[in-house]
Amino acid sequence: MRRLQTDHIDLYQMHHIDRNTPWEEIWQAMETLVGQGKVLYVGSSNFAGWHIAQAQSAASARHFMGLVCEQSLYSLKDRMIELEVIPACRAYGLGVIPWSPLAGGILGGAFQKMTGGRRMEKDQRDKIKKYDKQLKAYESLCRKLGEKPADVALAWVLHNPVVTAPIIGPRTMEQLDGSLRALEIKLSAETMKKLDSVWPGPGGEAPEAYAW
Repeated sequence: MRRLQTDHIDLYQMHHIDRNTPWEEIWQAMETLVGQGKVLYVGSSNFAGWHIAQAQSAASARHFMGLVCEQSLYSLKDRMIELEVIPACRAYGLGVIPWSPLAGGILGGAFQKMTGGRRMEKDQRDKIKKYDKQLKAYESLCRKLGEKPADVALAWVLHNPVVTAPIIGPRTMEQLDGSLRALEIKLSAETMKKLDSVWPGPGGEAPEAYAW
């Protein structure tokens, strides 16, 4: 905290589940940090839905607030958390903070940039080629909407009421302005269906996604 030049951390997020430490010990440590005023709120990152349930159950038994948010990989391309993580967050009142909402940049108009001859790293080109058909359809839809692909991708993430705010990494003022533009984009039910057809999710929430 001295290096951060602060006397407290507003949100302390656990980057990954610790499978070797009981929740009672984890919450005891967090309670101490909160009691000392060093941490205000505690969040998680990359947790499964049942990890969130375990955490909140143990916190409730100690009369502790527990988790307030979950930071997960979530984008039009990466929708697995819709299966159980998002339902768990909604049930326990956690906000979702998506990381990589542009799927490593490929939802930011990457196909157009590649076909336009822009230089890219090999792994980025390979990713784009892997999703060639979907990216063509996605960027075509964005053109019909009159919006940039990156702005539509962020608007889609923000459309989910469980999402608090996506983590973005603009490198230019133009990219930042585009990110702010996403706040103004309203996606119709018809557009949401079209986006689902291009980037299908896991089939809904569990267990209906895979059972009756």
